[in-house]
Amino acid sequence: MHDWNLEDFVVPEIEGKDRFHDFALPAPLMQAIAKLGYEYCTPIQSRALPYALSDYDVTGQAQTGTGKTAAFLIAVLTRFWENPLAEPLPPGSPRALILAPTRELALQIEGDAKGLSRYMDERTVCVVGGMDLQKQKEKLAKKPVDILIGTPGRLIDFLNRNDVSLKHVEALVIDEADRMLDMGFIPDVRRIVYQTPHKRRRQTLFFSATFNEDVMRLAESWTIDPEHIVVEPEHVATDTVEQKFWMIGNREKDEALLRLFENTKTERAIVFTNRRDQTHRLVKFLQRKHVECEALAGDIPQRKRLATLNRFKEGQLKYLIATDVAGRGIHVDGITHVINYELPEDPEDYVHRIGRTGRAGANGTSISFVAEDDAFNLPAIEQYIGMKVDCTVPDEL
Repeated sequence: MHDWNLEDFVVPEIEGKDRFHDFALPAPLMQAIAKLGYEYCTPIQSRALPYALSDYDVTGQAQTGTGKTAAFLIAVLTRFWENPLAEPLPPGSPRALILAPTRELALQIEGDAKGLSRYMDERTVCVVGGMDLQKQKEKLAKKPVDILIGTPGRLIDFLNRNDVSLKHVEALVIDEADRMLDMGFIPDVRRIVYQTPHKRRRQTLFFSATFNEDVMRLAESWTIDPEHIVVEPEHVATDTVEQKFWMIGNREKDEALLRLFENTKTERAIVFTNRRDQTHRLVKFLQRKHVECEALAGDIPQRKRLATLNRFKEGQLKYLIATDVAGRGIHVDGITHVINYELPEDPEDYVHRIGRTGRAGANGTSISFVAEDDAFNLPAIEQYIGMKVDCTVPDEL
């Protein structure tokens, strides 16, 4: 660490763009930012960091993949650096608590936290359901924890066992609040929030992809005079993703998918279905046809899901067949195609799906199979993405 110098990290000033250099961040944090290859802030980072670094509460409306995770982690890590503890807190007593609705998102935040704090003496622990509780307990008991990341149910387990105390929490982050609401987690989240210090004695950073009345009510009850930031999705992922809609009968979808894999350059693809049983059926069909693929669905053990995702990330696996809940945590560069085997009922899920491709400046292709049943979901998707879609009979097949 001692031989790294901020002057080695050169990022030219560009009008209209903020650099991480512009926020007077701690040197070890800047070293990690340089190592990660971050140069210019995303819109949510540019707008949230001035307030979050000044100890204001922030409510942010931003989609997955906009850089909000780094925004709140940079604020939390800077707070720790600027306010070191006189003596360590007892084990299981975090200084920052980050709540996420799904295991995948919690694990992704953990990875980002470890990346950003690699040159700082900060410790992150992640507690999520579906993974070994005893191992998580041992991590908590081993030594003090600075950042605790968790899903609501597992965190309640640890609170009930008195393995975690939230009375020293200085910063509370609630991520994807709308998804927590949809999944019925809010009573648990409420119980957790009430065990942290009063909102006047902590900083609260609250993020959600949508802000309806219910989400607004939660934000108001857990924050004090927050700075509200809205980052609209830039052209809803349509700039870098070529969207195709193919008219295909329900019974022809399997063969159409098979021919698509055979006839086009799908280097790495995710196929989305609406239900777990459909996911498993499709995997069996493709494997019988000697297509190497694996399922990613909510009923698959977490360990296996992580192993599958890692193989996909490393390029050892070409095709993933996934449901929306499992697909939310997939942030992998180099996905060339997203195939909607069925159109989702929620237009927001359509945008989340196609956003898995066309990332990091690359181009991607989304292909949606539109059968009789799927046609009912088209108008809502058209309205959400702000464009009329053209359904064609595929000539590629």
